[in-house]
Amino acid sequence: MPPATPPRSLHDLVQQFPHAGRLEAIIVRPERRQSALLVESTQALVDRGLEGDRSARRAPSRPGGSKRQVTLIQAEHLPVIAAMARLARVDPLDLRRNLVVSGVNLLAARSLFKNKPMVLRLGPEVVLEITGPCDPCSRMEDLLGPGGYNAMRGHGGLTARVLAGGRLQVGAEVRCEPRG
Repeated sequence: MPPATPPRSLHDLVQQFPHAGRLEAIIVRPERRQSALLVESTQALVDRGLEGDRSARRAPSRPGGSKRQVTLIQAEHLPVIAAMARLARVDPLDLRRNLVVSGVNLLAARSLFKNKPMVLRLGPEVVLEITGPCDPCSRMEDLLGPGGYNAMRGHGGLTARVLAGGRLQVGAEVRCEPRG
């Protein structure tokens, strides 16, 4: 069998994700400035966020809800943040992002073209739309030490909206695909 014909245009290339990633951790933040909690599973709520997280408590104020319903961080960026902060390692709980994902480039999962929207599928039910960068907050100076804020710049993760809800489980397959 001949090899598949490679995509020819940038519009096609940005939709090529031949390998799945993995959901490494689920973190909920029950209250502002309260310790984040590591959980094995939770429910993703359409237009709201994750059950148990403070962001999901309020009903959406507009159709589709907030652009920051769920926050994600690339597992592969954790050692980079640690190196920039001069730490042996960084605990994802300290970074307060909801989902830690490995094996798929989250930055590339954000749609480049309006006519070619992309989504993240987590497990068999949950679908997220990447909405933008998740910039670090000033608390990173306290949690990571001097320079913690700058250590996270460019590695702070992404924000997303829940398009299809359902059960999320650590270890779930994560796929980036065209929005259908």
